[in-house]
Amino acid sequence: VGHCHPDIVKAAHEQNQLLNTNSRYLHDNLVDYAERLSKTLPEKISIFYFLNSGSEANDLALRLARQYTKHEDVIVLDHAYHGHLTSLIDISPYKFRNLEGQKEWVHVAPVPDTYRGLYREDHEDSVTAYANEVKNIIEQAHKKGRKIAAFFVESLPSVGGQIIPPAGYFQKVAEHVHKAGGIFIADEIQVGFGRVGKHFWAFQLQGEDFIPDIVTMGKPIGNGHPIACVATTKEIAEAFAATGVEYFNTFGGNPVSCAIGLVVLDVIEKEHLQAHATEVGNFLMELLKEQKIKHPIIGDVRYQCLIYIFSCFLFGSVK
Repeated sequence: VGHCHPDIVKAAHEQNQLLNTNSRYLHDNLVDYAERLSKTLPEKISIFYFLNSGSEANDLALRLARQYTKHEDVIVLDHAYHGHLTSLIDISPYKFRNLEGQKEWVHVAPVPDTYRGLYREDHEDSVTAYANEVKNIIEQAHKKGRKIAAFFVESLPSVGGQIIPPAGYFQKVAEHVHKAGGIFIADEIQVGFGRVGKHFWAFQLQGEDFIPDIVTMGKPIGNGHPIACVATTKEIAEAFAATGVEYFNTFGGNPVSCAIGLVVLDVIEKEHLQAHATEVGNFLMELLKEQKIKHPIIGDVRYQCLIYIFSCFLFGSVK
């Protein structure tokens, strides 16, 4: 919502003067913020864990998936990046290929890129073809006696090249993953919170009938302030709680962070930033389309990714 936005600065200052403590102590801001976030998500996604960073969020999502499914293996897209913790480097081909390599429990699916990928715009059914790549990975894993815990994906692969998965891809992949006993995790850390303009969450570009099992969020939800969130279903949360090992994060969900998070939502709504991202993105898109006609060297102009990139500047959160 912009660097040093006065509403954000004011919210942090006022709450700092009152109370900033760890989340063992109950505070209304925590509940109020969870309630506000829940209104932006499908009803099924109703349980919230608050953390300090996107990496912490994705690490917890991985733990939730494994506890719920009792499986270990994870499927990710090629070139993906999901964070800097050891557990996340392991599921980030963008990183692990330059470090210790691919673990046995990690499986890499091709990016559903219809411009440069295996199956392109001229393919008769690129959606099914890309989803079948995931199905084949699952079948090969089962032959080795391995079981899938999760398909872990950015709703718009960003580090992988600002790729827009074809509509319907997530639905077909989720069908294969659920059948294998796994769950679907949507990493919205870099692409959520209205950046795509038309929708508040990038996974919603796939259609209203698609609902992930877990959604992760990072620092943009606090306008750069260290706050993050994992949102999931009641069933997954209950399976996690059943271990008897509670999840505790000293500063996750502290009153100051939640006060900031609440005001970020206020500003996005009050200043119509989502609509503004759409409007400016459309304007930029038309200009770039004109350039594409003039210059054959321009091969592809990606609509939703343009809106996302530009809105990162509008929202004051650029990685």
